[in-house]
Amino acid sequence: MPQGPSYDGAGLVNLAAELEHRLTGASPSPRLADASAVPSAETYVLALFDGLGTAQLDHRGAAVFRSSAAGTLEAPFPTTTSVSLATVATGLPPSRHGQVAHLTWMPELGEVVNSLRWTSLWGDPVSYDHGAHLPRPNLWERLRSAGAEPITVQSTEFSGTPLSRALYRGCRFEGAASAGELVDAAVELASVPRRLIFVYMNQVDVAGHVHGLGSEELTDAMRLAAGVWDGLATRLPPGAGLVGTADHGLVEFSERRKIRVREPRFRKLRLAGDTRGVQMWGDRALMGEMASIAGGHLADPTELVGPDAGEVAKRRLGEKVLMPPDDVVVIPRGFDGRLRCYHGGLSRAEVEIPLLVGP
Repeated sequence: MPQGPSYDGAGLVNLAAELEHRLTGASPSPRLADASAVPSAETYVLALFDGLGTAQLDHRGAAVFRSSAAGTLEAPFPTTTSVSLATVATGLPPSRHGQVAHLTWMPELGEVVNSLRWTSLWGDPVSYDHGAHLPRPNLWERLRSAGAEPITVQSTEFSGTPLSRALYRGCRFEGAASAGELVDAAVELASVPRRLIFVYMNQVDVAGHVHGLGSEELTDAMRLAAGVWDGLATRLPPGAGLVGTADHGLVEFSERRKIRVREPRFRKLRLAGDTRGVQMWGDRALMGEMASIAGGHLADPTELVGPDAGEVAKRRLGEKVLMPPDDVVVIPRGFDGRLRCYHGGLSRAEVEIPLLVGP
């Protein structure tokens, strides 16, 4: 049976808790079990590079990341962007913040929602109070209550999106039109003490999904991200600490390892989650049949998303989750089968993310 990621000392949630504790003296989740590599500082810049799993540090464009690697953390399950970003934004595991999938069953809406775009499976906008999606108080609100200022610096294209409204309630949003502007803004903002500045870049993830791990597009994206990290590391003012990580790793799958399950009988099941962890509701025999086709097994998702699952998480989680083998993605009707790379499962390449520390 699969083993869930760490939530008690070696996870992404524990990094968020560590930084919160250093700025406020308290955190709702356990701190890092080994925080010796994280520098003492008056202000912290936390840079998250989407898709930069530990396995991606072997890339030829990742030398600056390799030299800054101070350890390995574990992304929460499911290992996907909206879940990990919600984990940072709340300082809580998915079991407690309730964002439990990429394609999320929302019982209050009666449908499965793409949690990055906040659309239906078929691309229609979903009417929803995004700002109320995550529990109160979130990390940003706790920081403000303690006299620290949270700021996120990321591409202007994310300003005001449904996902940003869900994630950054209580957090000042600073848009940047280029990588250079992003570094300039973060460096200037870091000159003030008692701030947590969250820098986010998604280029590595996008290039990997669309073009693959060996593509020139990924090399260009990696070099862009590495340039931002190097710029932050060399230009941050005294008193500012630099920490970096990712939200998940990337794994490339050939077409023959994509199991497309489209038979009409499976429409009797409600399906959500991701290709690397399909959440399921309905007839157990049909669930078992789909698991057999995929060569995988069924697991209890409440055992994978963290301790003490709350009612919101329980209502959104599948009755079972289909976990395929490490080298297989399962693509039911409504799931995206066009990509080169996927994530969302529990292989080491998906779960392990770097702990990066600036000089």
